[in-house]
Amino acid sequence: MTKVKIGLIGAGSISESHLDAYSKNDQTAEIYAICDLNGERAQAKADKYGATRVYTDYHELLADSEVEAVSICTWNNTHAEIAIAALRAGKHVLVEKPLCRTVEEALQVEQAVKESGKILQVGFVRRYDRNAEVVRQFIDSGELGEIYYAKASCLRRLGNPGGWFSDIERSGGGPVIDLGVHVIDICWYMMGRPKVVSVSANTYNKLGNRANVKNLSFYKAADYDASKNTVEDLANALIRFENGASLMVDVSFTLHAKQDELSVKLYGDKGGVELEPNIQLVLEKHDTILNVTPQTDSTSFNFPSAFQNEIRMFLHSVQSGDTPRSPVQDGVEVMKMLCGIYESAAKGQEIRY
Repeated sequence: MTKVKIGLIGAGSISESHLDAYSKNDQTAEIYAICDLNGERAQAKADKYGATRVYTDYHELLADSEVEAVSICTWNNTHAEIAIAALRAGKHVLVEKPLCRTVEEALQVEQAVKESGKILQVGFVRRYDRNAEVVRQFIDSGELGEIYYAKASCLRRLGNPGGWFSDIERSGGGPVIDLGVHVIDICWYMMGRPKVVSVSANTYNKLGNRANVKNLSFYKAADYDASKNTVEDLANALIRFENGASLMVDVSFTLHAKQDELSVKLYGDKGGVELEPNIQLVLEKHDTILNVTPQTDSTSFNFPSAFQNEIRMFLHSVQSGDTPRSPVQDGVEVMKMLCGIYESAAKGQEIRY
């Protein structure tokens, strides 16, 4: 089987994960082209990973007939535009999460996928983690029964990255669209991907990026500017689905909490499971409750391994034509939830679909 020639668009921090994963799947992928508005950054990535072509205009990369598939690693506000252009140029697409910024954009991308017949995979990387695969086996076999409730938190006490992350025009939002997308998606995926019917949410802009805090470090975007912040600090939401199930979620970039918190919990009528902070099943056997710890290489999310698996499965879909594990339709439904949170908070009322 010939190697898929890959073009990467956007050579910022997340691109390193894509390029590293493609390089480790070198039996099925060739890193062929790199594109970034910053030509020097694009060239540096090309030199590191052996790419043949370097571009500063993504239209030129898409016009290159040698490119078969692209990874889109740009600001959120360009995801839809570039994905649609790539599909219309006959390229397969892996687009970083979130799919885009609005439901309208998501539907436009979905239409472009239908018209092109090409593969589009959304970068919901948590679906590709080995622990997530283990949990899905238990759920799919019916051992947890009907999953009717999930609860997820991704709380940073100090961690507003600034730069484009905190510029609502480029990002589309703060912790909801950057962090919440991951925990919302993995819960929804484990729940069987039911249709969303309503969202009730709150967002808060109280603390900003807290540039005054000393003695604690955190990730900062390359264009970090402490004076600029137009996204929320904190959000919470209750999401209801058509099958009666519900999801509660809260996320923050910054919060007066004693420590960061990451938890993902799902509850069924036969058993429950925690994916974070450590994988654990709660089962009932012989009238006894059992806390069961699956024996896996990592007790929590393993980002490098999951990312490599995500890239491997994208390449498989490109070569086989199989539907991705995270198809465009799922990207649309997740955007309904993300946008519903912002709309509900802005209007101070429940949003119904």
